[in-house]
Amino acid sequence: MNIVEKIQNLKKEKNAIILAHFYQVPEIQDIADFVGDSLGLAQQASKTSADMIVFAGVHFMAETAKILNPEKLVVLPDMEAGCSLADSCPADKFGEFLKQYPDHTLISYINCSSEIKTMSDLICTSGNAIQLVESFSKDEKIVFAPDKNLGGYINRITGRNMVLWDGTCEVHDILSIEAVIKLKTQHPDAKLIAHPECKAQVLELADFVGSTTALLQFTSTDDTQKYIVATETGILHKMKQNSPEKSFLVVPSDETCSCNDCPYMKLNTLEKLYLAMLNDKPEISLPADIIVKARKPIDKMLQLSLKLGLIK
Repeated sequence: MNIVEKIQNLKKEKNAIILAHFYQVPEIQDIADFVGDSLGLAQQASKTSADMIVFAGVHFMAETAKILNPEKLVVLPDMEAGCSLADSCPADKFGEFLKQYPDHTLISYINCSSEIKTMSDLICTSGNAIQLVESFSKDEKIVFAPDKNLGGYINRITGRNMVLWDGTCEVHDILSIEAVIKLKTQHPDAKLIAHPECKAQVLELADFVGSTTALLQFTSTDDTQKYIVATETGILHKMKQNSPEKSFLVVPSDETCSCNDCPYMKLNTLEKLYLAMLNDKPEISLPADIIVKARKPIDKMLQLSLKLGLIK
């Protein structure tokens, strides 16, 4: 048997579900039961009946799955698959930062550690952040963490003045306005689409700004034939599958390649995924009190998203 067949057999044997982020390599996306962004993955994790959750993503995502399924076995193919954004917000330093804003509501982007989630009043994703923030009154005092680019975008869209933690995603923050302008000049017939974790200057030039899922949906329904994509390279796999007749150009992270890969996402491989399923490890485990505290703002996000009609 080849490795794909072995994985399929193990999936049946262990009653496992494979959840994969859009930034995973194509062969992992193709074998997954569900491919999505943070919100979609959280939804799937919250309602799965599988005994084992194989999370092909990064550490905070697998933690979220464990928080929502404390009784299930959650494995991550490579435990080193972290997140630069989550790492930019260490719990001890952030706790000290919060002491300056005791009367503020804390809305945390899901791309954070379980410890940060325990401090939060509400979790959001890039797909629902604007609507969730807007569900609060205009005079609500809010701290938004950890992504300052996403927080700044929300402030500009909503006219709010949320206090922002100084964190960024290295994959999106590295994208330069110069690289974007160069591609736009070379391809004047292309639309620029961007993830809100990008710098403000990039977002201001974009024809469409949205979560990974929103970017995918836009390219599937829009009538333009060429797109400049300002996010991680992995999403191009689904974009090309959905719209094979269209052209997609990713904004490069530097001048040496035409790609923008997250080094952490790309640590996961089919081989590591197979071994994780075979050996039931690396396993994600969290203290019971962390799970209880971290779940509250995630459940609140899902409930509020349902109420606002953002999810079904």
